[in-house]
Amino acid sequence: QLQLVESGGDLVAPGGSLRLSCAASGFTFNYYAIGWFRQAPGKEREGVSCISSSGGRTTYADSVKGRFTVSRDNAKNTVSLQMNSLKPEDTAVYYCARRRGSSCLRENEYDYWGQGTQVTVSS
Repeated sequence: QLQLVESGGDLVAPGGSLRLSCAASGFTFNYYAIGWFRQAPGKEREGVSCISSSGGRTTYADSVKGRFTVSRDNAKNTVSLQMNSLKPEDTAVYYCARRRGSSCLRENEYDYWGQGTQVTVSS
């Protein structure tokens, strides 16, 4: 059974850091790029970052560039999102997803999604 399970969400103060993880199972992990998306209350889901199947290519939304870093461990079937210098506007449910298409930050290029993990940035 194909699964993507996110973890690591939490309440953090502005300027703080969090590391999210996405654990994958049920498919050949190193064949697929993986993306991170987020959805804030009352807003549409938006692409945050993605990483190629080998890990050699990464892409970031302008809003997180320089603050977030995506990485993967194909031996462990995991993808991580290190989030630094967090801002209140980063508050959202964060999702990882498996990419079937070619575009990194477009939601309809992804076919399987995790259940999400809540990140709240507040003092």
